[in-house]
Amino acid sequence: MAQHELKNGVFLVAANRLLREALTRVLRSKGGFHIADACGPSQDLPRKVAASRAGVLVLEGELASQPDVPLVRDLLREMPELRIVLIGMAEQESNFLDCVRAGVYGYVLRDATAMDVVNAVRAVSQGEAICPTQMTLALFRHFAHSSPKVSSSRMRLDFGLSRREQQLVPMIAQGLTNKEIANELNIAEQTVKNHVHRMLRRVGATDRLEALAVFRMQGAYLD
Repeated sequence: MAQHELKNGVFLVAANRLLREALTRVLRSKGGFHIADACGPSQDLPRKVAASRAGVLVLEGELASQPDVPLVRDLLREMPELRIVLIGMAEQESNFLDCVRAGVYGYVLRDATAMDVVNAVRAVSQGEAICPTQMTLALFRHFAHSSPKVSSSRMRLDFGLSRREQQLVPMIAQGLTNKEIANELNIAEQTVKNHVHRMLRRVGATDRLEALAVFRMQGAYLD
């Protein structure tokens, strides 16, 4: 199998030698990756990773379980282009969010398969981020609670929404239909449709869900 295109390959770190050897074989045979190096934890790990010039670091989760994930932060401080995949992680929201904040791009749980690890490495090597589906809700919840809220005047400036269109945004976020919005505002249903159509066009969205995603990414207050 041809080796996967990845800048200087994968650096693998795991405390257990058998695990290192097994993952090395899987990443080579199933993923087609070049393994730049594989080792256990050590004081000079950042130096070793930097010397290998690897594009992706696969790090056993137990090694990065300290508060605030200092090892990950140290590595990325020295090598900001490095993509880190943590494997064997606990299904714990706080730990997961700490890792995301530290700059981890891949998060693989303890019960993951070998192919889950291969797929995670492939994803981050292609500029993507990957996490277990059960962790996705935690990520959205954290983002929703931590994002700054945008005032109606900012929405008007940032998105070009009219006053009436601004009124529709929280109603759409609540899941109200055009008819229900029309009854709420005491206007014609067709008028609501026209407003929604213009709003979608202004934010470059194809449907309501996409428009709401744009607003949320900009920190708009939708309640």
